[in-house]
Amino acid sequence: MLQQLFQRQPSTHQQTGVRMISAADLQQRLSRQEPLVLLDVRSAEEYAHDGRISGSRLLPLAMLPQRSSELPRDSTIVCICRSGRRSQAACEYLARAGFTNVINLTGGIIGWRSAGFPLN
Repeated sequence: MLQQLFQRQPSTHQQTGVRMISAADLQQRLSRQEPLVLLDVRSAEEYAHDGRISGSRLLPLAMLPQRSSELPRDSTIVCICRSGRRSQAACEYLARAGFTNVINLTGGIIGWRSAGFPLN
């Protein structure tokens, strides 16, 4: 059953049109100092205790509808969560709200940590 769920993920992402980025690709872009908004949509507790990517900004998914106006529309926004599911939902919401350059971090913080990249 889990295998079936994970096999369906890519088609779901293709259907929604949300772009994905791997931890390695994000790290390369950060190393090149590309101007990215790293939007962490986890809870405040997760953000404080489970580690976060340097430079990320906390905006929990539940607060996104009320606070999306705080986000720059002319920047690339990379959404981050624990595993990639909440950040996928955040990307979908932002796209519906008219943001044109949103990207989901594949595997979230788990994928970032597994790739050996540092967390604060």
